[in-house]
Amino acid sequence: MSNYDIIIKPVLSEKSYDGIAAKRYTFKVAKDATKTQIKIAVEEIFGVKVAKINTVRYDGKVKTRGRTQGRTASYKKAFVTLTEDSKPIEFFESLS
Repeated sequence: MSNYDIIIKPVLSEKSYDGIAAKRYTFKVAKDATKTQIKIAVEEIFGVKVAKINTVRYDGKVKTRGRTQGRTASYKKAFVTLTEDSKPIEFFESLS
């Protein structure tokens, strides 16, 4: 699994914007990715040093369309905290 398969996309929400100043970034990641794999992928893709990673697994929400009912896809989210001496991720710099 390549680094670009592990990091799917950044999560851009109000709560994730609040963490940018503290060098805490949020990404949607592959469901089977481990914390170690996520750390290596973020460090190699963005050229930063990772201090800590927290992960959360989300079940899909139940949605109803007329008479039929189904679920949205489940996913995994990673909260990545960088070290104090690490440079910030440039992608998020224009957003804060």
